Amino acid sequence: MRKIKKVFLIVLDSVGIGALPDAHEYGDAGANTLVNIGKSLGGLELPELEKLGLGKIEGIPGIDSDLAARGVYGKMAEASPGKDTTTGHWELAGIILERPFPTYPEGFPPEVIDEFKRAIGRDILGNKPASGTVIIEELGGEHMATGKPIVYTSADSVFQIAAHEEVIPLKELYEMCRKAREILQGEHAVGRVIARPFIGSPGKFTRTANREDFSLEPAGITMLDRILEGGLSVFGIGKISDIFAGRGISKSWHTVDNMETVDAALEAFARLEEGLLFANLVEFDMVHGHRRNVEGYAGALADFDRRLPEVLESLGSDDLLVITADHGCDPTFRGTDHTREYVPLLIYGEKVKEDHNLGVRDSFADLAATITELLGMEGVQFGRSFAGEILKGV
Repeated sequence: MRKIKKVFLIVLDSVGIGALPDAHEYGDAGANTLVNIGKSLGGLELPELEKLGLGKIEGIPGIDSDLAARGVYGKMAEASPGKDTTTGHWELAGIILERPFPTYPEGFPPEVIDEFKRAIGRDILGNKPASGTVIIEELGGEHMATGKPIVYTSADSVFQIAAHEEVIPLKELYEMCRKAREILQGEHAVGRVIARPFIGSPGKFTRTANREDFSLEPAGITMLDRILEGGLSVFGIGKISDIFAGRGISKSWHTVDNMETVDAALEAFARLEEGLLFANLVEFDMVHGHRRNVEGYAGALADFDRRLPEVLESLGSDDLLVITADHGCDPTFRGTDHTREYVPLLIYGEKVKEDHNLGVRDSFADLAATITELLGMEGVQFGRSFAGEILKGV
């Protein structure tokens, strides 16, 4: 039986809330994205998230933990190994992985690079872990002189190809990515192949908005599949369609930054009749987390907080808002990588209990089990639904 008409699901990319018990295995003991930002800046001001119960999940400097939350609050642990975007989103959608996606701290092996060079008919530059902005400054001039694409990775499971748009046109760059995706299967099946186009001249290179992701198809049935099978719609905003390789998505809006994503999500939610709107706000991670920009990260949180009343006003009496994250990326922490953390869980709607603590959920997949139940759909393989815990009168 359908208990909710529409779900507005927002993923604040990388907004973690404390190191997981196994974080030391990833070198992330002590990471806590929200708390450490608050400590670093002498407190955060996020009044709208505060009203939903953010401060009641964890003691965040500047956020009130004593007020009565307007909805349900808690946090979720990641059951899958890893701390990357694909793993986090897939688990939110109901898939728990047994093994992490492969990573390449020493660069890609010859069997991958040699086959890729044969496929594209030219040599490459790079082949090492690097920051995207740093490596185009380092190798961009040589790339422009030789036409060789820049291949690099990170601590995440990614094969990234950077190219100047005037040297390798977008169409050709995307075709290179498709060829890489065909090669990167089996033991080398990275989560994503990413096109990273840029423009400008040496010393003044700038990445453009023409990024394109080429992801693996999900390794199982997701809540997106279930919702579509049940005759409802799934709208993906931001990089959601890319993360799921387009599967389980009725319609997609590609966006560049957080505020454009909020704008698109509000427009799409108004058009959504029944089903799920799934939005990812990428700037926290991409622009601020990896670059360890504490002030920028806090500013992005404040910008989203100011837009939250619009999101709340968009909800009908039978609708549900869920705010969560996919992993951490503590900008106060060493390195530039994601951090393995719990993620916050805030839930609001007219049918939702007020000031109710869900505690700690064992898996992100609990959210998928809950959403499919609330929408009256067949469940997913993993996760335990908490639908009965959050609705009034149940």
